[in-house]
Amino acid sequence: MNEWLQRSFGILTMMVLWSLTLAVALAAGESLPKIKPAPEFTLTKQDGKRLALKDLRGKVLAITFIFASCADTCPLLTAKMAGIQNRLGSDFGQKVFFVSITVDPERDTPEVLKRYSEVHKANPSGWAFLTGTPAELRDVAKRYGIYYKKTPRGDVDHTFLTSLVDQKGVLRVQYMGVQFKPEEMLRDLRSLMKERENIRNSKSEIRNKFKT
Repeated sequence: MNEWLQRSFGILTMMVLWSLTLAVALAAGESLPKIKPAPEFTLTKQDGKRLALKDLRGKVLAITFIFASCADTCPLLTAKMAGIQNRLGSDFGQKVFFVSITVDPERDTPEVLKRYSEVHKANPSGWAFLTGTPAELRDVAKRYGIYYKKTPRGDVDHTFLTSLVDQKGVLRVQYMGVQFKPEEMLRDLRSLMKERENIRNSKSEIRNKFKT
């Protein structure tokens, strides 16, 4: 088994274990499991400005890995995310933010990613397409469980793993591949948004009790 297959098998095993954990948690009436603190990063947006993960605290995040010249799976994933963007309505940008990170830093400049985002009708107020140096991106990708390599024909083979991060910067959900249903992600995004609202309501109730 070569290194690529070993890594893919390891990620698949991790996702199966996570799915079992999620099933147990939901059966017990609990919220989505907390996996670990989301790995920090600081990269460059499609407008040329730098963006750090910590800049997005307070919002629920969906983080994907793509590359602009991809002709098959990446456009399908980005189109699916664009559909979810539209269904979120006014919550998109205010409460939910999407981050798409390239795995092709040599070709995906901010200008290229800007054009890509426009083709897919991504709302820049709630969706950042990020690039950086090869070293920066390889480090970020690895820490999010993404492995990629250039093929002889110039494409990039990479794992597809979409991560949801809560308002406190904790990794909560990961979807393997691109076959997840939009309704599934919408449900999870709304569940994470509701968590924040429940915390606020609980604090308000506590303050009111002290006043009385």
